[in-house]
Amino acid sequence: MVWMRRLLSLAVLLAVIVAGAAAQPGSYDIVIRGGHIVDGSGNPWFAGDVAIRNGRIAAVGRVSNAAAARTIEARGLVVSPGFIDLHTHSDIAVLADGTAQSKVRQGVTLDVMGESTSVAPRDGLKDEGANDGGVTAAGAVTPDWTTFTGYFQRVEREGVSINLISHVSSEQVRRVVMGYDARPATPAELDRMKKLVARSMEEGAWGLVTRFESGGPDHPAEIVELARVVASYGGNYTSHVGSEGFEQEKEIQFAIRVAEEAKIPVHIFHLKIRARDNWGTVGKYVRMIEEARSRGLDVTANQYPYTAMNHGWSAFFPVWAREGGPAKFAERLRDPAVRERIKTDKDFIAWAKEHGWWEGIVMGRAGSEKNRRYEGMRVSEIAKQRGDADPADTCLTLMAEDGGRISGMFHTMSEDDVRLVMRQPWVAIASDGSAINLDAPGVPHPRNYSTNVRVLGYYVRDQRVLTLEDAVRRMTSLPAQILGLRDRGQLREGLAADVAVFDPAVVGETNSFEKPKSYAKGVQYVIVNGTIVIDRGEHTGAKPGRVVRSYASSAAKTH
Repeated sequence: MVWMRRLLSLAVLLAVIVAGAAAQPGSYDIVIRGGHIVDGSGNPWFAGDVAIRNGRIAAVGRVSNAAAARTIEARGLVVSPGFIDLHTHSDIAVLADGTAQSKVRQGVTLDVMGESTSVAPRDGLKDEGANDGGVTAAGAVTPDWTTFTGYFQRVEREGVSINLISHVSSEQVRRVVMGYDARPATPAELDRMKKLVARSMEEGAWGLVTRFESGGPDHPAEIVELARVVASYGGNYTSHVGSEGFEQEKEIQFAIRVAEEAKIPVHIFHLKIRARDNWGTVGKYVRMIEEARSRGLDVTANQYPYTAMNHGWSAFFPVWAREGGPAKFAERLRDPAVRERIKTDKDFIAWAKEHGWWEGIVMGRAGSEKNRRYEGMRVSEIAKQRGDADPADTCLTLMAEDGGRISGMFHTMSEDDVRLVMRQPWVAIASDGSAINLDAPGVPHPRNYSTNVRVLGYYVRDQRVLTLEDAVRRMTSLPAQILGLRDRGQLREGLAADVAVFDPAVVGETNSFEKPKSYAKGVQYVIVNGTIVIDRGEHTGAKPGRVVRSYASSAAKTH
């Protein structure tokens, strides 16, 4: 009996020793050694190591003697948190290709989706698919969900290389309840919209996003009511202003009104000023936001680092021509009399000029096979090739032929204005792009592939508009703060192990507006939730990304 007790004691002691060894702080999954650590806080870089265990950052500092399953030598490289892209259209793109190549290859580890029409709710919708940002191959993904829960489950089932967050779109909610009816909602309809927003928050949406025509929302009281619902769940309100030009003052004033009345943090998508006549005036809108912040309102913004924007050509067409939705718009375009009316409409002329006029408006993606030969060309160039005397006729004819389904780029902004906005401490970097690959149709905006590395290469290293530490802050901890995201955005013990490792002397873009389909250079390693996705500059095929649901959804499950 004695020997049995001794044997048992020895076994217990051995188990304790083994367990202790497994728990030793020096045993890690990954150690990144000897890099320049830019931790996301904005503090100066420091030399050190980053250790990762079980998908979390286990240590930051001197851990160079620790054992690890994988060691990454980072001498001469920068080690930073993975980048958080606050404004994307990756909703459908990540289902078409879950490897998220264009994003993860530039260090992005989290995309925030939902602008324009969010993937949910879709209760009763059968006429159109979800938002694809204008770059996903048409017909590649058929929505088979009606709720955020259904969409999130599909993403998790199919797998994705980066993390995802989604807002719920007021436009989407209104369309579920009212279709394309432009009238004010009845009390019963508004009540249903509020319930759909509440359900979306409980399913994991992070906040409310709005997108409206130039001048602001047609029914502002509805937006404030929906924002109040989101505020009750601890979410935020994000505004895609419609003008960014002659009526931007009204639109920013409305965003500030939402902050005041709904008592909610407000974030403004891609702050800029467009139209040559407006160049040099963006400081006015910066001051409006500064004044709101001085009154205690949590108002922030983001920007993409380019002087050209990208969306559908329909955006510069009169509102009356688009009423009733895409099908009605396409029907009107087929009527020669309506096209002539559009051509002489003062809004069409003004908004086309605001978008860069015929020398600045580019066809990025045609709606038909017939017109794909014009992709990448400016309207003035297309008109010359077709022999059209008036480029306005060219534009209207192409839109009629393609049912209004043409998108493209608009060269209409000033580099000085871009730099002024970039220097504001409350402005984050965001792409307004999608997680795509080199097979994306048409001629997409280069921002899909290069937003973050353009900042690090061109604006930090070459032009010195920002310091490296501040640029990284605008891509990491500032977006996390704007979202209210607690466990990402910095290199700190206990946070999720989303990490980017890049060469500061090389990092940058390899593409252009003319030839945008090219991946970033200089990003050597990207780690998502503790798994290496980019290894020595190459994609491993790993899909460790997750849907990051709002804290409201976790709270809802406990009730």
